[in-house]
Amino acid sequence: MFRSILLAALAVISLSSAAQAEDRVRLGYGRLLTNDSFGDVHDRWQTGSVASSRIWGPGWSGRAPLRPFDLLELRLGVQVMAPGDLRQPDPDDRPFAGALSLGLHTHFSRGDLDWTLGGDLVVTGPQTRLGELQTAMHDSVGAVTVPPSVLDDQVKDGLHPTLVAEAGRELDFGRARLRPFAEARLGAESLLRAGVDLTLGRVGQGELLVRDPVTGQRYRVITDPVPGMALVFGADIAHVAESAFLPESSGADLRATRERLRAGLHWQGDRMALFYGLTWLGREFEAQPEGQLVGSLRLQVSF
Repeated sequence: MFRSILLAALAVISLSSAAQAEDRVRLGYGRLLTNDSFGDVHDRWQTGSVASSRIWGPGWSGRAPLRPFDLLELRLGVQVMAPGDLRQPDPDDRPFAGALSLGLHTHFSRGDLDWTLGGDLVVTGPQTRLGELQTAMHDSVGAVTVPPSVLDDQVKDGLHPTLVAEAGRELDFGRARLRPFAEARLGAESLLRAGVDLTLGRVGQGELLVRDPVTGQRYRVITDPVPGMALVFGADIAHVAESAFLPESSGADLRATRERLRAGLHWQGDRMALFYGLTWLGREFEAQPEGQLVGSLRLQVSF
Protein backbone atom coordinates (compact mmCIF):
# COMPACT_ATOMS: atom_id res chain seq x y z
CA MET A 1 0.00 0.00 0.00
CA PHE A 2 2.79 2.39 0.90
CA ARG A 3 5.31 1.22 -1.70
CA SER A 4 4.83 4.23 -3.96
CA ILE A 5 5.04 6.65 -1.05
CA LEU A 6 8.22 4.93 0.21
CA LEU A 7 9.81 5.23 -3.23
CA ALA A 8 8.82 8.88 -3.36
CA ALA A 9 10.28 9.52 0.11
CA LEU A 10 13.57 7.92 -0.91
CA ALA A 11 13.59 10.12 -3.99
CA VAL A 12 13.12 13.21 -1.80
CA ILE A 13 16.18 12.30 0.27
CA SER A 14 18.26 11.74 -2.87
CA LEU A 15 17.09 14.95 -4.53
CA SER A 16 17.71 17.00 -1.39
CA SER A 17 21.23 15.61 -1.04
CA ALA A 18 21.95 16.40 -4.70
CA ALA A 19 20.60 19.91 -4.34
CA GLN A 20 22.92 20.67 -1.41
CA ALA A 21 26.02 19.21 -3.09
CA GLU A 22 28.71 21.02 -5.08
CA ASP A 23 29.01 24.07 -2.76
CA ARG A 24 25.39 25.10 -3.14
CA VAL A 25 23.67 27.00 -0.36
CA ARG A 26 19.97 27.42 0.29
CA LEU A 27 18.89 30.66 -1.33
CA GLY A 28 15.19 30.76 -0.57
CA TYR A 29 11.98 29.11 0.45
CA GLY A 30 8.42 29.76 -0.70
CA ARG A 31 4.98 28.25 -0.26
CA LEU A 32 1.38 28.92 -1.22
CA LEU A 33 -1.83 27.67 0.36
CA THR A 34 -4.90 27.55 -1.89
CA ASN A 35 -8.45 26.72 -0.81
CA ASP A 36 -11.95 27.32 -2.08
CA SER A 37 -12.89 28.56 1.40
CA PHE A 38 -10.70 31.59 0.63
CA GLY A 39 -12.68 32.15 -2.59
CA ASP A 40 -16.31 31.28 -3.33
CA VAL A 41 -16.67 29.28 -0.07
CA HIS A 42 -17.93 26.16 -1.86
CA ASP A 43 -16.29 22.85 -0.97
CA ARG A 44 -15.97 21.38 -4.46
CA TRP A 45 -13.75 20.44 -7.41
CA GLN A 46 -10.30 22.02 -6.87
CA THR A 47 -10.97 22.26 -3.15
CA GLY A 48 -7.48 22.69 -1.71
CA SER A 49 -3.77 22.53 -2.41
CA VAL A 50 -0.36 23.42 -0.98
CA ALA A 51 2.75 24.22 -3.03
CA SER A 52 6.20 24.50 -1.47
CA SER A 53 9.64 25.22 -2.95
CA ARG A 54 13.20 25.26 -1.64
CA ILE A 55 16.01 26.66 -3.78
CA TRP A 56 19.73 25.85 -3.69
CA GLY A 57 22.50 27.40 -5.76
CA PRO A 58 25.92 29.08 -5.66
CA GLY A 59 24.32 32.54 -5.45
CA TRP A 60 21.69 34.90 -6.85
CA SER A 61 22.34 37.97 -8.99
CA GLY A 62 18.75 39.03 -9.70
CA ARG A 63 18.20 36.59 -12.57
CA ALA A 64 18.55 32.84 -13.07
CA PRO A 65 22.05 31.68 -14.14
CA LEU A 66 22.94 30.81 -17.72
CA ARG A 67 23.65 27.15 -17.06
CA PRO A 68 20.91 24.66 -16.21
CA PHE A 69 21.34 22.73 -12.93
CA ASP A 70 23.33 25.52 -11.25
CA LEU A 71 20.10 26.56 -9.54
CA LEU A 72 17.98 23.69 -8.21
CA GLU A 73 14.49 23.70 -6.75
CA LEU A 74 13.05 20.96 -4.58
CA ARG A 75 9.29 21.19 -5.12
CA LEU A 76 6.62 19.59 -2.92
CA GLY A 77 2.86 19.62 -3.48
CA VAL A 78 -0.45 18.46 -2.03
CA GLN A 79 -3.68 18.60 -4.03
CA VAL A 80 -7.26 17.56 -3.17
CA MET A 81 -10.11 17.43 -5.71
CA ALA A 82 -13.71 16.51 -4.89
CA PRO A 83 -17.18 16.24 -6.44
CA GLY A 84 -19.41 19.30 -6.39
CA ASP A 85 -21.79 17.66 -3.89
CA LEU A 86 -20.19 15.44 -1.28
CA ARG A 87 -23.51 14.19 0.11
CA GLN A 88 -25.01 13.04 -3.21
CA PRO A 89 -22.41 13.28 -5.99
CA ASP A 90 -23.66 13.25 -9.56
CA PRO A 91 -22.50 10.14 -11.48
CA ASP A 92 -21.06 12.48 -14.14
CA ASP A 93 -19.17 14.60 -11.59
CA ARG A 94 -15.45 14.28 -11.03
CA PRO A 95 -14.27 11.62 -8.56
CA PHE A 96 -12.51 12.45 -5.32
CA ALA A 97 -8.76 12.57 -5.90
CA GLY A 98 -5.78 13.17 -3.66
CA ALA A 99 -2.27 13.74 -4.97
CA LEU A 100 1.14 14.15 -3.34
CA SER A 101 3.98 15.34 -5.54
CA LEU A 102 7.68 15.95 -5.20
CA GLY A 103 10.23 16.90 -7.77
CA LEU A 104 13.47 18.52 -8.77
CA HIS A 105 13.50 21.53 -11.12
CA THR A 106 16.14 23.86 -12.47
CA HIS A 107 15.89 27.55 -13.40
CA PHE A 108 18.14 29.18 -15.99
CA SER A 109 18.14 31.95 -18.59
CA ARG A 110 19.08 31.97 -22.27
CA GLY A 111 18.98 35.28 -24.07
CA ASP A 112 15.70 37.01 -23.25
CA LEU A 113 14.01 33.80 -22.06
CA ASP A 114 13.78 32.43 -18.53
CA TRP A 115 13.42 28.65 -18.39
CA THR A 116 12.19 26.16 -15.81
CA LEU A 117 12.71 22.46 -16.49
CA GLY A 118 12.15 19.51 -14.19
CA GLY A 119 10.23 16.47 -13.17
CA ASP A 120 7.82 15.45 -10.42
CA LEU A 121 6.68 12.14 -9.00
CA VAL A 122 2.93 12.40 -8.44
CA VAL A 123 1.38 9.84 -6.08
CA THR A 124 -2.41 9.40 -6.29
CA GLY A 125 -5.11 7.35 -4.66
CA PRO A 126 -6.06 6.09 -1.19
CA GLN A 127 -2.38 5.48 -0.41
CA THR A 128 -1.94 9.25 0.02
CA ARG A 129 -4.38 9.21 2.98
CA LEU A 130 -5.61 12.64 1.87
CA GLY A 131 -9.22 11.49 1.93
CA GLU A 132 -8.88 10.56 5.59
CA LEU A 133 -7.08 13.82 6.31
CA GLN A 134 -9.84 15.89 4.71
CA THR A 135 -12.49 13.93 6.62
CA ALA A 136 -10.69 14.64 9.90
CA MET A 137 -10.34 18.34 9.07
CA HIS A 138 -14.02 18.62 8.13
CA ASP A 139 -15.03 16.85 11.35
CA SER A 140 -12.95 19.28 13.41
CA VAL A 141 -14.76 22.34 11.99
CA GLY A 142 -18.22 20.82 11.61
CA ALA A 143 -18.15 20.81 7.81
CA VAL A 144 -19.65 18.16 5.53
CA THR A 145 -17.73 14.91 5.99
CA VAL A 146 -16.53 13.02 2.93
CA PRO A 147 -18.79 9.89 2.85
CA PRO A 148 -17.15 6.44 2.61
CA SER A 149 -18.94 5.90 -0.73
CA VAL A 150 -17.13 8.91 -2.22
CA LEU A 151 -13.76 7.72 -0.95
CA ASP A 152 -14.47 4.20 -2.25
CA ASP A 153 -14.88 5.65 -5.76
CA GLN A 154 -11.84 7.92 -5.63
CA VAL A 155 -9.03 7.92 -8.20
CA LYS A 156 -7.00 4.73 -7.77
CA ASP A 157 -3.49 4.31 -6.43
CA GLY A 158 -0.84 5.33 -8.93
CA LEU A 159 2.63 6.79 -9.38
CA HIS A 160 2.90 9.24 -12.27
CA PRO A 161 6.30 10.60 -13.35
CA THR A 162 5.63 14.07 -14.76
CA LEU A 163 7.86 16.31 -16.87
CA VAL A 164 7.36 20.08 -16.63
CA ALA A 165 8.82 22.86 -18.81
CA GLU A 166 8.09 26.59 -18.83
CA ALA A 167 9.60 29.42 -20.85
CA GLY A 168 8.83 33.07 -20.19
CA ARG A 169 10.10 36.49 -21.15
CA GLU A 170 9.80 39.54 -18.90
CA LEU A 171 9.16 42.87 -20.59
CA ASP A 172 10.01 45.79 -18.30
CA PHE A 173 8.01 49.00 -18.55
CA GLY A 174 9.30 50.69 -15.40
CA ARG A 175 6.92 49.87 -12.55
CA ALA A 176 4.96 47.55 -14.84
CA ARG A 177 6.32 44.18 -15.97
CA LEU A 178 4.62 41.97 -18.55
CA ARG A 179 5.60 38.31 -18.79
CA PRO A 180 4.20 36.11 -21.57
CA PHE A 181 4.90 32.41 -20.99
CA ALA A 182 4.34 28.93 -22.36
CA GLU A 183 4.20 25.70 -20.37
CA ALA A 184 4.16 22.00 -21.19
CA ARG A 185 3.33 19.10 -18.87
CA LEU A 186 3.54 15.39 -19.60
CA GLY A 187 2.51 12.83 -17.01
CA ALA A 188 -0.17 13.07 -14.31
CA GLU A 189 -1.70 15.71 -16.57
CA SER A 190 -0.54 16.21 -20.15
CA LEU A 191 -1.19 19.68 -21.52
CA LEU A 192 0.14 22.69 -23.38
CA ARG A 193 -0.52 26.13 -21.89
CA ALA A 194 0.07 29.73 -22.96
CA GLY A 195 -0.56 32.85 -20.94
CA VAL A 196 0.62 36.16 -19.57
CA ASP A 197 1.36 37.72 -16.17
CA LEU A 198 1.28 41.45 -15.39
CA THR A 199 2.95 42.95 -12.31
CA LEU A 200 2.42 46.54 -11.18
CA GLY A 201 4.81 47.54 -8.40
CA ARG A 202 8.25 46.99 -6.96
CA VAL A 203 7.79 43.68 -5.11
CA GLY A 204 9.03 40.69 -7.11
CA GLN A 205 11.55 42.61 -9.21
CA GLY A 206 14.88 40.80 -9.30
CA GLU A 207 13.40 37.87 -7.37
CA LEU A 208 12.71 34.24 -8.27
CA LEU A 209 9.01 33.35 -8.38
CA VAL A 210 7.61 29.85 -8.94
CA ARG A 211 4.25 29.08 -10.55
CA ASP A 212 1.64 27.21 -8.53
CA PRO A 213 0.36 24.35 -10.74
CA VAL A 214 -3.30 24.66 -9.70
CA THR A 215 -3.92 28.42 -9.94
CA GLY A 216 -0.98 29.71 -11.96
CA GLN A 217 -0.26 32.27 -9.21
CA ARG A 218 3.48 32.92 -8.87
CA TYR A 219 4.82 32.81 -5.31
CA ARG A 220 8.10 34.38 -4.12
CA VAL A 221 10.98 32.01 -3.34
CA ILE A 222 14.21 34.04 -3.60
CA THR A 223 13.21 37.43 -2.24
CA ASP A 224 14.52 40.97 -1.94
CA PRO A 225 12.73 42.15 1.23
CA VAL A 226 12.47 45.85 0.38
CA PRO A 227 9.16 47.22 1.77
CA GLY A 228 6.50 47.86 -0.84
CA MET A 229 3.65 46.20 -2.69
CA ALA A 230 2.69 44.92 -6.11
CA LEU A 231 -0.55 44.06 -7.85
CA VAL A 232 -0.46 41.00 -10.09
CA PHE A 233 -2.84 39.88 -12.83
CA GLY A 234 -2.71 36.85 -15.09
CA ALA A 235 -4.55 34.73 -17.60
CA ASP A 236 -3.82 31.53 -19.47
CA ILE A 237 -5.46 28.85 -21.58
CA ALA A 238 -4.45 25.21 -21.95
CA HIS A 239 -5.10 22.32 -24.29
CA VAL A 240 -5.42 19.21 -22.13
CA ALA A 241 -4.75 15.79 -23.63
CA GLU A 242 -5.22 13.60 -20.55
CA SER A 243 -5.50 13.72 -16.77
CA ALA A 244 -4.97 11.02 -14.16
CA PHE A 245 -7.47 12.95 -12.00
CA LEU A 246 -10.23 12.54 -14.60
CA PRO A 247 -9.75 9.01 -16.00
CA GLU A 248 -12.15 7.70 -18.64
CA SER A 249 -13.45 5.12 -16.15
CA SER A 250 -14.65 7.88 -13.80
CA GLY A 251 -17.64 8.91 -15.93
CA ALA A 252 -16.47 12.55 -16.04
CA ASP A 253 -15.49 13.55 -19.58
CA LEU A 254 -12.30 15.60 -19.70
CA ARG A 255 -12.60 19.01 -21.39
CA ALA A 256 -9.88 19.68 -23.96
CA THR A 257 -9.71 23.39 -23.06
CA ARG A 258 -8.98 24.85 -19.63
CA GLU A 259 -8.89 28.56 -18.73
CA ARG A 260 -7.65 30.51 -15.69
CA LEU A 261 -7.92 34.19 -14.67
CA ARG A 262 -6.16 35.52 -11.58
CA ALA A 263 -5.34 38.61 -9.55
CA GLY A 264 -3.42 39.17 -6.34
CA LEU A 265 -1.53 41.50 -4.05
CA HIS A 266 2.02 41.13 -2.73
CA TRP A 267 2.84 43.23 0.34
CA GLN A 268 6.32 43.40 1.87
CA GLY A 269 6.95 45.02 5.25
CA ASP A 270 10.06 45.26 7.39
CA ARG A 271 9.53 41.90 9.10
CA MET A 272 6.42 40.53 7.43
CA ALA A 273 5.31 39.62 3.91
CA LEU A 274 1.81 38.77 2.74
CA PHE A 275 0.25 37.54 -0.48
CA TYR A 276 -3.44 37.06 -1.21
CA GLY A 277 -4.79 36.13 -4.62
CA LEU A 278 -8.05 35.10 -6.25
CA THR A 279 -8.19 32.74 -9.23
CA TRP A 280 -11.12 31.83 -11.44
CA LEU A 281 -10.70 28.27 -12.69
CA GLY A 282 -12.67 27.33 -15.79
CA ARG A 283 -14.51 24.05 -16.26
CA GLU A 284 -12.29 20.95 -16.31
CA PHE A 285 -14.86 18.33 -17.35
CA GLU A 286 -17.93 18.45 -19.58
CA ALA A 287 -20.58 17.98 -16.88
CA GLN A 288 -19.10 20.69 -14.67
CA PRO A 289 -21.82 23.36 -14.71
CA GLU A 290 -19.57 26.38 -14.07
CA GLY A 291 -16.11 27.52 -13.07
CA GLN A 292 -15.03 28.20 -9.52
CA LEU A 293 -13.24 30.87 -7.52
CA VAL A 294 -10.40 29.86 -5.19
CA GLY A 295 -8.18 31.97 -2.96
CA SER A 296 -4.45 31.67 -2.31
CA LEU A 297 -2.61 32.88 0.78
CA ARG A 298 0.93 33.21 2.04
CA LEU A 299 2.07 34.88 5.26
CA GLN A 300 5.76 35.14 6.17
CA VAL A 301 7.03 36.59 9.45
CA SER A 302 10.73 37.14 10.21
CA PHE A 303 11.89 37.13 13.82
